[in-house]
Amino acid sequence: MLNASCPTADISKTHLQGTHLSYRFRDQHSHGTSGEFLLMEDKMVSPLSLFLLWALLGFALGYLISQRLIKLQLKELAKKREEILEKAKREVEEYKERIERETREILRKERDNIHSLLEKSREELKVKEKELSERELSLRQLKKELETKEVHLLRQQKELEGRERMVKIKMDRLDQLINEANEHLLQIANIDETTAKNEILKNLEEKVKREAALRFKEIRDETIRSAEEVAREFILQAIQRCAISQTQESTVTVVSLPSEELKGRIIGREGRNIRTFENLTGVEVIIDDTPGVITISAFDPMRRAIAKLAIEKLIADGRIHPTRIEEIIATAKKEITQEIEKEGEACALEMGLVGMHPELLSYIGKMKFRTSFGQNLLLHSKEVAVLAAIMAQELKLDPVIARRAGILHDIGKVADHTQEGTHAQIGAAIAQQFSEEEIIINAIAAHHEEVPFNNPYSFLIAAADSISGSRPGVRRETLEAYIRRITKLEEIALTIPGVERAYAIQAGREIRVWVDPEKVSDADIAAILQRLIDEYEKEIKYPGQIKVAVLREKKITGFVH
Repeated sequence: MLNASCPTADISKTHLQGTHLSYRFRDQHSHGTSGEFLLMEDKMVSPLSLFLLWALLGFALGYLISQRLIKLQLKELAKKREEILEKAKREVEEYKERIERETREILRKERDNIHSLLEKSREELKVKEKELSERELSLRQLKKELETKEVHLLRQQKELEGRERMVKIKMDRLDQLINEANEHLLQIANIDETTAKNEILKNLEEKVKREAALRFKEIRDETIRSAEEVAREFILQAIQRCAISQTQESTVTVVSLPSEELKGRIIGREGRNIRTFENLTGVEVIIDDTPGVITISAFDPMRRAIAKLAIEKLIADGRIHPTRIEEIIATAKKEITQEIEKEGEACALEMGLVGMHPELLSYIGKMKFRTSFGQNLLLHSKEVAVLAAIMAQELKLDPVIARRAGILHDIGKVADHTQEGTHAQIGAAIAQQFSEEEIIINAIAAHHEEVPFNNPYSFLIAAADSISGSRPGVRRETLEAYIRRITKLEEIALTIPGVERAYAIQAGREIRVWVDPEKVSDADIAAILQRLIDEYEKEIKYPGQIKVAVLREKKITGFVH
């Protein structure tokens, strides 16, 4: 019970005992009257109210707990975000450092490559400068010789003119003496006029014949001198305008190695790798104490090119074993074949030749890998074509026909050994096979005067071929003789039935012959070896000994699926 002392009513005390609730209120009326009353009510509280009350309390408590958990989760997420950002920054820094490292390495390699290219260019420029100096010296010597000959000819011309004047004076004196003699004869012989005329006519006839003979000789000599001077002028102009460079081919190729340990890997265990490589390419690989290089030796430039390309691919690939060597060599042969086709097309484009058969272009490309007396065959053919075209222009002939005949004049030298005849005959047959003009065919067949010339272009090709081959230092007879002997060694071996391929190595001191395992048994190898020895003793004249090795190997390949 509470006294009503304030204008509002409030709950002063709540007392809960068991299931009863007591309320005490105070109230005061606005009119100043006071009263006191007691309100007591005991009510029974329902379970629903208690449930709602506890539900509200649980909801409030759950809300508070969830807010706390959310804050904790947000804190954790912020922490993880910071860690992820820090990790990303570290990865970005590492990636940046790696990129910078790789960039520096690439720049260093490019700088080294540029440096090596510059060194190579300098060496090439030195070689070209040396060639130009030698050519200039040769031209100066030739000019000096021509000037000396010109002075000599002028001196001879003056002497001839003086002699001609003396002869004329003597002839006049002779005529005078003859006239005086005739008059004297008439006086002392007392002959008639007819007889005197006959005598005079006879003397005049002899005089005219003698003068005519002398005049004819002078005209002929003058014509010969003029023709020689004109021809010499044409040739000199052609040589001066011809800028084809020439190099002498050797029989070895040097391959640079990035490290010395590669020599052991190229040799392989018990020499398996190098033996497989030599057997498949037909070259000899020379590995000695020379640092950083190996040498490939073979008389055939195409074999050397295939071997060099294969070695470079193996070094770049890093996997050096017999199976990989076979794959790389097969790939190198395909690339060399493609290079031959591209070289033929480039040569035809350079010379302005159109409508040429693709097989002829392939023959032209093969000339890059052939030599003639140490002179590169393709460069020699280009030089002949340019010289013939220049001379054709001077003679008012078609330079395109001259260039075409010049490029094709030696294609017989790149034909396979199955075709018989001289290289001029074989080349003419190939040109005829691919429907070249008769002028071209005759120029090819006649450039060594094996058949008669039937057109002016044949003369030009023969002259240009002689000019190109006779320049000092351009050819080496000893190399050509060496190549012929090596080629003959291989050709003799290939004529024996059962022989699949043959390679001459060690400068012709050794010949390796592979037989077909399907046609030749182990028991037949000794007979083939003895036959080879007999043929070589009969056909080859060589000081010392030639080692002959006959090999028979059978390889079976299968695949596991």
